[in-house]
Amino acid sequence: MSGIHLEDVGKRYGGDIVAVDGFDLTIQDGEFITIVGPSGSGKSTILRMIAGLESITDGTISIGDRRINDVPPQDRDIAMVFQNYALYPHMTVEQNISYGLKLNSDKSDEEIQRRVQEATEMMGIADQLDKKPSELSGGQQQGSRPVAPSSATRTAFLMDEPLSNLDAKLRTHMRTELQRIQEELETTTVYVTHDQEEAMTMSDRVVILNHGELQQVGTPRDVFTRPKNTFVAEFIGSPSMNFFDVRLQDSTLVGHDIEYSVSRSFAERIVDRSTNDDLILGIRPEHMAFAQTDDDNGIDAVLEVREPVGDDNYLYLRSGETEFTMRVLGEVDYEEGDRLRVSFDESDLHVFDRATGENVFVGRNAVRTTPTGTTKQDA
Repeated sequence: MSGIHLEDVGKRYGGDIVAVDGFDLTIQDGEFITIVGPSGSGKSTILRMIAGLESITDGTISIGDRRINDVPPQDRDIAMVFQNYALYPHMTVEQNISYGLKLNSDKSDEEIQRRVQEATEMMGIADQLDKKPSELSGGQQQGSRPVAPSSATRTAFLMDEPLSNLDAKLRTHMRTELQRIQEELETTTVYVTHDQEEAMTMSDRVVILNHGELQQVGTPRDVFTRPKNTFVAEFIGSPSMNFFDVRLQDSTLVGHDIEYSVSRSFAERIVDRSTNDDLILGIRPEHMAFAQTDDDNGIDAVLEVREPVGDDNYLYLRSGETEFTMRVLGEVDYEEGDRLRVSFDESDLHVFDRATGENVFVGRNAVRTTPTGTTKQDA
């Protein structure tokens, strides 16, 4: 097994359409990496370039010390799982699942049968072995894909949204199973998804893309607590981070509809790290609370919609022309139309440069996590 290194990798179509631009990433041996981003961000394109199914326009891709830019897909020693089913319609479930093992391995019929049984029991389709794909539901078809031959010996696993067609309960179960298998085999894994919950629960590190450009790489905790820019801050977390346009006046963040006082040391950190007075204040919905008194530092707002979600309540609020969301646990006494005051601690605040979208507290002299789990100071 070996790590995967992508250096300044780019992909253009027709010379004008840029799918991936200047992508740099080193994936450690045995690491589970998830690439996440909105539709069209270049996630699957990167995966297909690693697999050799797409040529690269610029840069270099290596596995270990071996440059693989021009190596055919079948010679890269990579197992790939696609989003679509890729089933043979004339074969039964059992024949589809076992086909790859029979074609590309020297395993005995008994061993192949055992693997088919294990796979179908895991997917809950052990009683569907004699059926054709046309007789199955979408989720059952997803579980009927061929088993990757000799997968335990592969250099890397590449997975392109493999769970997208499963129901919620089975998807949660399969996330756990995939993590267990990957940890047992210690195989380098690159997993593509648009589902941030999958990315945050499964990964050693998360790679966040937008419009083909790398936005941030870090542990799930790092990208949640220290988003590099407003895109990452908004994309990671549900509900999304709230944003308020503000300016720093002495020790107060002043916006059209809000004023929030911060400590002198907090204000000095902003001044030290930003040359721009036009700022964006970011606060996550779960970091908001009801103020105990009208004098508490916070925001006056009107409750427009209350949305119960299990034990949580999502409160959709308005302060003047500014809308924001609050997430609270347990019963809520407020009703729609009620006026309330929301408070939060300055230790939970994020401040972004409005012109660039960059987090003024992440970057220079900020601590970041490396693939090995150690920390380094950014220059």
